[in-house]
Amino acid sequence: MTVRQPRYSKEEFARRGDEIYETQVCPQVQESDRGNIVAIDIKTGDFEVDQSEIAACDRLEARHSDAQIWIVRIGSRHVRRFGGRTRRTA
Repeated sequence: MTVRQPRYSKEEFARRGDEIYETQVCPQVQESDRGNIVAIDIKTGDFEVDQSEIAACDRLEARHSDAQIWIVRIGSRHVRRFGGRTRRTA
């Protein structure tokens, strides 16, 4: 297995990923995609949408073997949530 070396700083990686998501991905996704994962190649702007991170990344890497992948959950600020949730009361 080839170990990829990062080409961008963490800040630049995040900036590029967020910019591509907002400008290129959001206009193309449907309401039915809400909650799915989008894997974005920050170099090419290509992306894949799936319920599974692994499936989305695998399809993207099949097209771009050297992809630098940024992952976002459509309609959410977070890909995953850790810890418990507090129950809201009315």
